[in-house]
Amino acid sequence: MIERITLDPEICHGKPCIRGLRYPVETVLEWLSSGMTIADILEDYEDIGQEDILAVLSFADRLAQTIGPALQEYDYVELTRTTLIEHS
Repeated sequence: MIERITLDPEICHGKPCIRGLRYPVETVLEWLSSGMTIADILEDYEDIGQEDILAVLSFADRLAQTIGPALQEYDYVELTRTTLIEHS
C-alpha cells in the first residue's frame, strides 16, 4: 500500500504525494486533522481512493516510528516550545 506514496522532484517540490498526483501527504493529513472524514475526502476529490488515504496514514505512521527515536535526543519541552513560537 505504501507504494501509492511517491516522491518526484517535479511534483509539489519533491514532497511525498499520492500516486504522483498533486496531493501531498501533508495536505491529506491536514484535511483529516481538521475533521474531514475519509468519506468527505472521497466525495470532494474523485481521483483519490480509500486505499490512497490509508497509504497516507501508513506513511505517516512509518515516518513517526522512524523519527521518534531521533527526537529522543532532543529536549522535548524545548523542541515543542520552539516549534510553537516559530508557527505563531
